[in-house]
Amino acid sequence: MLRFVTTNQGKVREAREYLGDDTVEQLDFDYTEIQADDLAAVAAHGAREAYRHTVVSETRRADGSAVDVGEPVLVDDAGLFVDAFDGFPGPYSSYVEDTVGVERVWRLTREEDDRTAAFRTVLAYCDGEGFDASPEPVEHERRGQDQGAEERAAATTDDQVAEGDLPVKIFEGYVPGEIVAPRGEGGFGYDPIFEHDGTTFAEMTPEEKNAVSHRGRALAKFGEWYRER
Repeated sequence: MLRFVTTNQGKVREAREYLGDDTVEQLDFDYTEIQADDLAAVAAHGAREAYRHTVVSETRRADGSAVDVGEPVLVDDAGLFVDAFDGFPGPYSSYVEDTVGVERVWRLTREEDDRTAAFRTVLAYCDGEGFDASPEPVEHERRGQDQGAEERAAATTDDQVAEGDLPVKIFEGYVPGEIVAPRGEGGFGYDPIFEHDGTTFAEMTPEEKNAVSHRGRALAKFGEWYRER
């Protein structure tokens, strides 16, 4: 069973749609959200911490070394990246939503000539074991991406792992759009002000949103890989 670490039932439903009802179980665990400018770093730290939380026993390898045995965990971190603000709020989107508010983000953006933006989700998977190297390029349509950012996005095995620390697998989803005046009654978070192909996420049905969402795209990549795991 895969433990999806979240308190958001909407995220759980979306994960089950891609991975199966009998595959995903919610884990309500308040992991430490480190302060970082990189979604992958935040998610990877959370995945390691959540996996250690699930450890229930210790076993011995053939060479006699001990290894903790826990449950596979999946952590997501997402953000709204506004081009006019150099990608802000990005990893700080949740904090900005709570303190500034979604409508105020719209009011700040409407003064800009460029209202293009993108939603990004990073999924971090940890099961206590290592991974074969398998870089999976991630599509980037946003302007201003430097080469280093593209390389980091394509590295699905977390390259920030310290020696002896738990390996984490990274999957990214991305959807381009534009910041608009709030419309729609559905969704959550920034959905009312994020328009993709003429429709805000808040105007879409859950099925329509899942089909194009950043989290859905990341889950699709993860699901394909996880079935071979």
